[in-house]
Amino acid sequence: MPLYEYKCEKCCLRFELKRRFSEDGGACCPRCHGKARRLFSPVPIIFKGSGFYVTEGRKDHNRQSDKDKVGKDDGNEKWDTASSE
Repeated sequence: MPLYEYKCEKCCLRFELKRRFSEDGGACCPRCHGKARRLFSPVPIIFKGSGFYVTEGRKDHNRQSDKDKVGKDDGNEKWDTASSE
């Protein structure tokens, strides 16, 4: 059975009750027997697997990659076109 959290409207007591899905949502406060309302809270999210951390997949932008080093032409190379025949 699920566990639900309630809060009394009169005395503001917070308490938990195990209730069936088929039961009505209304509950009475165990302290003052006033009307209590069910509280809803956010569900925790668990990220599993790769790709969720800040450091994963991030490239260092200050460093040149190997592709940039191989394919980059800096203009200092001299080509001898006359001897290619």
